[in-house]
Amino acid sequence: MRLVLHLLRREQQDVVAFADSLSELVKNVRYCHVCHNISDEETCSICANPARDHATVCVVETIQDVMAIEATHQYRGTYHVLGGVISPMDGIGPQDLEVESLVERVKAGGIGEVILALSPTMEGDTTSFYIYRKLAATPVNVTTLARGVAQNDQLHYTDEVTLGRSIVDRKPFKA
Repeated sequence: MRLVLHLLRREQQDVVAFADSLSELVKNVRYCHVCHNISDEETCSICANPARDHATVCVVETIQDVMAIEATHQYRGTYHVLGGVISPMDGIGPQDLEVESLVERVKAGGIGEVILALSPTMEGDTTSFYIYRKLAATPVNVTTLARGVAQNDQLHYTDEVTLGRSIVDRKPFKA
């Protein structure tokens, strides 16, 4: 309703241009046939880039996660967008996600590492475990993102699970 009221206050040519843009979006934007990221081509620019490390696949929940990781400029592999996480409470099971296409990518060969970059929630951990089990029979190395106390965070404000995982996953100190 707020959008309608906002558009009614705009100039007609602005509203028509906005509608045309939405129409173009629906006609031209699709999901990459390899990783399920959005693209205006059959294969997204990341999957089509020969300079990327195609042997490393970072599994994420959403397209927004791809954008967040890309913004770090630290990752040079490819992605696989699941489209969510397993959530029985929300009626989302493994069959509702792009898990089987990931398994097929791995089975096709050429992938050495799958990075599970899912949210550190019960649903994210459940989905990671499910994928780990699905890939257990393949020779791929399955890893997960490091988790722990955030930079500039005060230790006494950190929740028990995060602090516990930080202790378990500690790393050697480097000066």
